[in-house]
This record gives sequence, C-alpha cells and structure tokens, in this order.
Amino acid sequence: MMRKPVSLLAVSAAALFLSLQPVAAVQPDEVLEDPALEARARDLSTELRCMVCQNQSIDDSDAELARDLRVLVRDRLQAGDSNEEVLDYVVDRYGEFVLLKPRFSYRNALLWGAPFLLLLIGGAIIYANARRRGASAGQQALSAEEKERLDRILNERD
Repeated sequence: MMRKPVSLLAVSAAALFLSLQPVAAVQPDEVLEDPALEARARDLSTELRCMVCQNQSIDDSDAELARDLRVLVRDRLQAGDSNEEVLDYVVDRYGEFVLLKPRFSYRNALLWGAPFLLLLIGGAIIYANARRRGASAGQQALSAEEKERLDRILNERD
C-alpha cells in the first residue's frame, strides 16, 4: 500500500493550531507533588497579574518575577493557607494591582460603578431633552389668520 504524502497545507495548519494553544510558563521544578495543591496553585496563578508583563497572568509569564510569585503561591499553599489567605498575602505584599480581576472595595467603587452611572446620566439627559421638545412642540397652535395664510400657500402650489 502506498501512503498519500502529507500536504504542506496540512502541516502548516497543524503548526498554526499548536502555536495557538496556551502555553503555561510553569517549570517542572515548580510543580507540586500533590495534584490537589497543584490544581489550586494553577487556579490562583491565573488570578494573579505578572507585574512585568502587565496583562498576563503569572501562570503564562516567563518573567523571573512571575516565577517568584508562582513559587510563593505554592509555598503558601504547602504551609496550609487557604486560597483567600494566599491572595490576601500577595495583595498585602504587592498591592491590589497584582490581581487580574480587582476586588470591589470603597476605594474602587467609582471605577466599578462608572459605567452604570454614565448610563443613568445619559438616560436622564435623553429623557429631559425628549420632554422639553415634546412640551415646546405642543405649546403654540396656529391662529386663524395663520391657518388661512398656510392654506393659501398650499393651494397655490397645487
């Protein structure tokens, strides 16, 4: 039997597909032996921002600081901290910017509420303009003289 040659297009498509797969930067020496702890560490790592790469999680970043944070997370988990305690520890140490999804607090309430506030203000402006136009449009009726003049103008066109 003869095998069909693999086309260049198929190889290119496979290479493209493999390059689109997310690649975790976690090194083999960082992986914990306990699969449950490792799963928790990976979950926490996706919630923390790499301070060097900005919008990349420490799980995806190859930066040295991201590696240090991954090791720190794993150390805290091995010490018996809960997920929330680990996040609190990292936030206390690096600030809330380290979280990819910031927590709701009084300090960032305006940031969270701004879209709703802007929608409310915009809706109020549209409503006020619509009421004002509706009120001004119905205020004046034509007098008898104006109606007669309008009828003459319209009849002249016909």
